[in-house]
Amino acid sequence: MIEIRDVSGALLRVYDGDSLRGADLSGINLSGADLSAANLSVADLSGANLHGADLSDADLSVADLSGADLSVANLSVADLYGANLHGADLRFADLSGADLSGADLRGADLRFADLRFADLYGADLSGADLSGAYVSDGRQVLIGMGVKVADDGK
Repeated sequence: MIEIRDVSGALLRVYDGDSLRGADLSGINLSGADLSAANLSVADLSGANLHGADLSDADLSVADLSGADLSVANLSVADLYGANLHGADLRFADLSGADLSGADLRGADLRFADLRFADLYGADLSGADLSGAYVSDGRQVLIGMGVKVADDGK
């Protein structure tokens, strides 16, 4: 069971197997929450604090995460297809194996993020900061999208 307090302080209980699909969680503080494998598709998480949250294997497809703090969050193997991550803070986030195809990452802070094996097909990375991001196998995908990637010699 997950217990979440919304911005008004009201308690929301989510039991295993429950869905938060389409929920309005904008501005909520879920720092450090365990939301692994949660269904948050089409949810509004704009401006939410998800610093250090575990969202591994979560369904965040078409979710609004614009301006959200996802720094140090675990988003490995998460489904972020078509998600709005415009201006999101993803510093040091683990996005390895995540599906970011069609995602809006304009102006996102991806410094030192782990993007190994992430699917970035059709993602908009205009103005995104990828300084120090670990892209290894995704390097050619990023270069093909016109994203400048520092040559670290590896």
